[in-house]
Formats: sequence, C-alpha cells, structure tokens
Amino acid sequence: MSRPAEAVHAVIKAYDVRGLVGDQIDEAFVRDVGGAFGRLVRDEQRPAGTDPVTRVVIGHDMRASSPTLSDAFAEGVVAQGLDVVRIGLASTDQLYFASGMLNCPGAMFTASHNPAAYNGIKLCRAAALPVGRETGLAVVAQEVIDGVPEYGGTSGTIQDRDVLAEYGEYLRSLVDLAQLRPLRVAVDAGNGMGGHTTPAVLGAIPGITVLPLYFELDGTFPNHEANPLDPANLVDLQAHVVATGADIGLAFDGDADRCFVVDELGVPVSPSAVTALVAARELGREIGGTVIHNLITSRAVPELITERGGTAVRSRVGHSYIKGLMAETGAIFGGEHSAHYYFRDFWGADSGMLAALHVLAALGEQQRPLSDLMADYQRYEASGEINFTVADAPACVDAVLTTLSSRIQSLDHLDGVTVDLGDGRWFNLRTSNTEPLLRLNVEARTTEEVDEVVEQVANLIAARNEPAP
Repeated sequence: MSRPAEAVHAVIKAYDVRGLVGDQIDEAFVRDVGGAFGRLVRDEQRPAGTDPVTRVVIGHDMRASSPTLSDAFAEGVVAQGLDVVRIGLASTDQLYFASGMLNCPGAMFTASHNPAAYNGIKLCRAAALPVGRETGLAVVAQEVIDGVPEYGGTSGTIQDRDVLAEYGEYLRSLVDLAQLRPLRVAVDAGNGMGGHTTPAVLGAIPGITVLPLYFELDGTFPNHEANPLDPANLVDLQAHVVATGADIGLAFDGDADRCFVVDELGVPVSPSAVTALVAARELGREIGGTVIHNLITSRAVPELITERGGTAVRSRVGHSYIKGLMAETGAIFGGEHSAHYYFRDFWGADSGMLAALHVLAALGEQQRPLSDLMADYQRYEASGEINFTVADAPACVDAVLTTLSSRIQSLDHLDGVTVDLGDGRWFNLRTSNTEPLLRLNVEARTTEEVDEVVEQVANLIAARNEPAP
C-alpha cells in the first residue's frame, strides 16, 4: 500500500526511523520498512568478490512496543526472501556487534533516550556500516511511500540467537584489564539496556564490584529520563556514587550506546576529557594513528592527540559523519561531545561500554582517584550545549557575527559557524536539523570567560529574535 509522503518523511529521518507509537509508527508501517530495507540490501550492487546479503539481524530494547514492532519488521524482511536472526533484548552496540560478527545488515528497535511513547529503528549494513538518508534511508522512504513491491521468490526463515555473552567477551578482549586494582563502580542504567549489558560485561571482571542503580528494564522510565546528557538525569548517580563510596560512576542512555562518567566526588566528567583519555590510550597502541573528533569537543582533544604523535581530524556533528571519516581515514578512534565513542576495532561503530572499559582500565592500573586522573585531560571550561528557539536562525547568526566582527580572530563553516575570539575563547553556532533551534557551545580558559561569552551571544540572539512591534 502507498502512504502519504509527509507522514513517511516525518518518521524516516536523516539518520534513523523514529516517531510516536500508534500515531506515526505501527506494525503495518514497520512491516513495510522491513520489506523496503530487505529489498535495499538484497538488490544493491556490491564490490566484486563480496558475498550476497542473505540475512538480517534484529535486536530490540525494553520498550513495551519493541518486541511486536521488531517482529513485524522481521515479517517484512523474510517476505523479501531474506533470513532473519533475532538476538532479542539488546543494546544498540550489541546489535552492531552482531552485525559485525555475522557480517550482515542489522536493525535495532529503540528510540534511545526519547520518552516511552516513542520508538524507532537504527539500521546498518553488514559490519555495522551506517544507513542514513544519503546511504539508503531515502530509498527506503520512497518505497514505503510508493508501496513496497512483492517478492516472487521463496520467503526467508527466522531463527533466534543469544549473542550477549559473546558481546561481553569481545569487548573485554579489546582492553587490557589485567592490572586492575579493586574498583567499586556505580552504574545508573536508567531502566534502559545498560541493566542488561552491564552484568554481562563488567560482572565477569575480577576486582570490579558493580553498584547498580535502576537496572530493572522498564520502558516507561519511572525514575528519570534515560538521557544522561541532561545534567538533571545525572543527579541520582552523583548521589549514589558519594553514598556508596564508589571509585567511579557510569550512566548509560536508553539503548546504552552512550556512556557518561562521574568521578568519586560525584562530579560529572566532560565527554571531551573521556575522548582525550581514550585517544591517548589508543595512540599508545598505534603511534601516529588518526583520531576523529567533532568540532564542538574541547580543543584539549586535538591538542592532546598532536602531543601524543597522532593526527587529529575534525568532523561535523553526527554519527554518520564520524563513521564515514573513520572508514575513509582508517582512524583508530573517534569521539563526540555527546558521549558517543567510535572504535576501529569495533567495526568503526560506537560503543559506550567499550569506552567505559577504557576509563576503568586507566583508573584501575594506577592509584590516583578519578578526579586527579581526569584533571590531566581537562584543560578548558565549557558551557555545554545551549538551545535557543528562533524564528530565523540565519538572521540571528548574522547579527551575532556582525556585532562581534571586531573581536573575531577566525571563523569556519564546517558545521554552522565556529568563531575564534582569541586567548582560548571560541564558540560554535549551528542549527538543528529537525527543530527550530539554534545550538550554542562555548569554551574558554575559565568559567567566568565562558559565562561572559554565553551572555553576549544569548543577548544578541534574543535581541534579533524579538517580534516586531
């Protein structure tokens, strides 16, 4: 059946499929998406010597709608003559592991950190290669709009396979954990998939005592949103770390592909500092390697990469850009301000759990507390991402640049506009791809300088955004 283009494009977005269950996403819709995706990976041309695609691996998170929707997707895939391997409950990086291990395309049913009423699909090709608008999602969307053609051949089959233990073993094989001192590790799973994967990964490491918080799988998120990027959702973990005397705290988002770190004092650690630490460890294994960082990570990241003999490459914000550069450059590692961490040894895909293992290894192989250790990688202060609702984003940006023109040392337009004000002060302004928002990130040497720049830019945006009298 055909579908209205506007309704389809509202759900099949630039990087994934996501919408309100029952309103925008239902079993019939997802069945069509599965059929279109099956046709995409079955029929597209592949390099000579590459095996044809014969199966798709599917995983799902703990949302109430996920099992039913993932089964409908599987029906769409097998109707196109491909087999399906269902791995059941999984984190997104566990699905990437299965895609890499089985060398087949994959689909993960999750809406990540979105509220309980939402669900969605993250798609990848074999070896966890991303599928975005420019690499297949537009084709899938058009087929769903036009109506997915039926397949005249034999339907595929469905089998179940548990890969959780293999996933844990593989992650542990990538990090040297032999020298760990005993560590007490507080983990806030936010009632998401971290409660499923943490015991399988960390529970098998001698000397690590896991102090769980909100490990019960519950897609209604009864305790707090599963979005640790919002400081309000770290408060419980911060208190838990202090109350239990933990050496470190880890917080995962809903599908557990992102990991945030809290030190022993209950203070959040910047994802930029984590990026710098992991980059240093990976460059210790491969001197001269390439490391990707997005343009709003701290400037401490490229500084440290260069100091350690590596090559730093800037990327636009967004996993498809990072993963593309990872493949293009052969980078050993990549990190984003949003706590996505990408590893060449993990098929170039992101894994918050693998990043957590690196932080635990760095902490456990020496005696300093985490707050002292991370001070080596925290050179600047940052505002975090500040969002402004605006009617005319380009006009607001122009007003900011015009007013500050005499102070601007340099600027570039890789992603929005990045403005260097000199003496370690810089900011980035970029528009949202999906909302009428203008996003601001500021960095400087001191908190006072950060606050000063934030206030100046915010006032200029507010003045330009005021309605006409």
